[in-house]
Amino acid sequence: MQANFRGKHLITLREWTKEEIDTLMDVSFDLKKKFALGIPTRYLQDQTIFLMFFEASTRTRNSMEAGITQLGGHAHFLDTSTMQISHGETPKDTAVILARFGHAIACRICAWDTGNKYIREMAKWSPVPVINLQCDLYHPLQGLADLMTIIEKFGDTKGVNVSIIWTFATSHKKPISVPLTQSLLFPRYGMNVTLAYPEGYHMPDWVYEEAKANAEKHGGSFRITHDQEEAYKNADVVIPKNWGNWVADPEGDTTSSNTQSEALLANKSWKCTLKLMELTSPNCVYMHALPADRNNEVEDEVIDGKWSVVYDEAENRLHTSKAVMALTMGGRNAYHG
Repeated sequence: MQANFRGKHLITLREWTKEEIDTLMDVSFDLKKKFALGIPTRYLQDQTIFLMFFEASTRTRNSMEAGITQLGGHAHFLDTSTMQISHGETPKDTAVILARFGHAIACRICAWDTGNKYIREMAKWSPVPVINLQCDLYHPLQGLADLMTIIEKFGDTKGVNVSIIWTFATSHKKPISVPLTQSLLFPRYGMNVTLAYPEGYHMPDWVYEEAKANAEKHGGSFRITHDQEEAYKNADVVIPKNWGNWVADPEGDTTSSNTQSEALLANKSWKCTLKLMELTSPNCVYMHALPADRNNEVEDEVIDGKWSVVYDEAENRLHTSKAVMALTMGGRNAYHG
């Protein structure tokens, strides 16, 4: 088990070894058990984390705020529109000052070709851990919760057939960070990953190359299909979720660009339905990072039905976030399993 995490940034899971992620899973399950039993886990007594949000949030903000409280610390929620960032303060200056005030910095910024660079610039100058709450390319905390959920439901992940499927949505343009993170992470755990999408909603080429390399190294597989029925056939896990076209509309008006796209409307049939779920394996589970665009991305009968584990998945955001904070903010001096 990897032991020394203190001060380690979490910007992408690509920069964490599998052994380190395994440790995160072990700690996540331990913290979940203690949460259920009411056992105190005040490993980060009086520590402060700053949560910077450029975009709206429900699960990410609340899992982090509740998590640090349960660990004995405190979160400061920072709406960046009310910070000097809105007047042009640099990520360097923001990171250096916040690091002197507390013990970790976390940030969500999803603007294309800006988000990951901004978080990395903060990490360059911060002597305390910087945690990516979602950027234009990655959502590591969601990836960890998804992995934990699959382990809970299936035990051994090797050979589990997981389909990450694009779906139609009109609520807002969603970044590629969730399916991209899943595509890179799941093959590292020996899963057979299918990425399904209509033409025009592909990932960057390097994602496919790395996903295939991860699969080859760890005994899984990675394939692409443009046939949604094919993606559902014999799947053990389906994750039908919308993401935007980062090539044709890289900036993405978060209120209207997705709804006005003719290409989007042409793929309205890409929807998770009862009929498609009947093609899956007998023990298949339906997952979604939430919020789901109900009756566009998925029928209510699916998300509220026997396949759905979305609320288990959402709860695991709490336990995995706590594990990340307990290890990176405290490391061996704080967490005692």
